[in-house]
Amino acid sequence: MQARKKYVLLGLCACCWLLLFYWGEVVRFWPNWTDRAFLPRYAHLEELQTDPGTAESPRQRRQAWSAIYKDSRCRMETCFDFSRCRRRGREGFRVYIYPSEKNDHVSESYRKILTSIAESRYYTTDPREACLFVLGIDTLDRDQLSGQFVQNVDDRIRGYPLWNDGRNHLIFNLYSGTWPNYTEDLGFNIGQAMLAKASLNTEHFRPGFDISIPLFSKDHPQKGGERGWLVRNTVPPRRKYLLMFKGKRYLTGIGSDTRNALHHIHNGKDIVSLTTCKHGKDWEKHKDARCDHDNLEYE
Repeated sequence: MQARKKYVLLGLCACCWLLLFYWGEVVRFWPNWTDRAFLPRYAHLEELQTDPGTAESPRQRRQAWSAIYKDSRCRMETCFDFSRCRRRGREGFRVYIYPSEKNDHVSESYRKILTSIAESRYYTTDPREACLFVLGIDTLDRDQLSGQFVQNVDDRIRGYPLWNDGRNHLIFNLYSGTWPNYTEDLGFNIGQAMLAKASLNTEHFRPGFDISIPLFSKDHPQKGGERGWLVRNTVPPRRKYLLMFKGKRYLTGIGSDTRNALHHIHNGKDIVSLTTCKHGKDWEKHKDARCDHDNLEYE
């Protein structure tokens, strides 16, 4: 009898503990802190949707991207006119470059691209023979703060009789957007044109249609330079440097996380990564502990 009472009592205690645990998880009352006035308040939804240091929310960024990539479903079979490549009985493709206007400023990098095309066997001076068109307007740098930013591109290309909403056109671009967001807005509607661009967003890259190109400097030679370190097809190759990077280390905005996370790969031997914090007018406001050392090594 005593043992039965003992087990019943233990069972009731266990049930009480289970009820307390259940109600403690489901209804957890916020304690009545005496220093509640000093506690940080909850963030509003708008604050959570806005990245610190940027002026636009992810929703605004998506809306901007959708406006830029109106023809995001373009593929060769839907946005390219193959019949232009067979006109006048000529097979294969010919490339036509729009002539630059008198006051146009063309950067050295874009001039190298145009010269390479003009010196190739695919180039034609007759637009009626062409199946591919390249703009004479320099579109490599579309940062509105850049001195190489070309104004009114949209109005100018719409005036081209052969523009046809960009069909059979190829547009080159290295830089787009403005610090700190660096959206992919080129400042004009590319329409159905193919885009040869550096740092393409995978979300908007159109496979088999767009072309991902490396980000090269203005000092990059138009044609082959000196002989490199790869002397034979061996693995690993005979080389002095495996990886080399020298550029700005963005302290805030898009790209900052990636470059800050990769600083540890620098060993000063076969992997050299040199970055400077001196980017933008107020870079010192965002200066971190590594900036002085990085700036000195960069210089």
